[in-house]
Amino acid sequence: MSVKIRLQRHGKKQKPFYWIVAADARSKRDGKYLEKLGTYNPNTNPATIDLNLDQAVQWLHNGAQPTDTARAILSYKGALMKHHLDGGVRKGALTQEQADAKLAKWLEEKAGKVDSKKEGLSKAQAAAKAKALKAEKEANEKRANAAIEAAKVVEEEVAEETAVEAVADEAPEAVTEVAVEETAAEVATEEVVAEVAVEESPEVVAEEAPAVEEAPAAEEASEETEA
Repeated sequence: MSVKIRLQRHGKKQKPFYWIVAADARSKRDGKYLEKLGTYNPNTNPATIDLNLDQAVQWLHNGAQPTDTARAILSYKGALMKHHLDGGVRKGALTQEQADAKLAKWLEEKAGKVDSKKEGLSKAQAAAKAKALKAEKEANEKRANAAIEAAKVVEEEVAEETAVEAVADEAPEAVTEVAVEETAAEVATEEVVAEVAVEESPEVVAEEAPAVEEAPAAEEASEETEA
């Protein structure tokens, strides 16, 4: 019987969650399996992997063939390294203590790389959050400044409307005052003209009266001349 180490899909739609299983190569992907070796959650960053290292290595010793994705997971968790070191121990190339020491060193280095990646991701997330907060603050300031400018424009418009209304209210009074002043000036002018006419009328009468009286004398003089 050919055995495969592969992933079996679980979880919700668009949020997959996988079991790492050893199953018969002829069975369906999500069908029966021989043994559950761990879990793989790709929804986190970095991905969360929980693997039974010893059981996975035992299946590798028994000839189980991992799929490409399963191989990457086994390599990430050190299962392939342990399988390789155990092969060296069986051949007598190194002792079990040496193999365990090498595996521990490899796992320590791998853990350091993972921690560095997590730290880098945390810094990136903090930087992105700070950038987003800064952008939000700038947007709020722009909105506040726009609101202040709008309020100033409204105040100016209200002030202009108030000034126009005040001028409109004062205009009839000014026109009335001007009309009253013009009427008074006209009346005064008429009075002056009347006074002048009254003062000048006796002189005109005096100038015209002698002309009427002297006319007979002139006629008498002409008669005497003819005689």
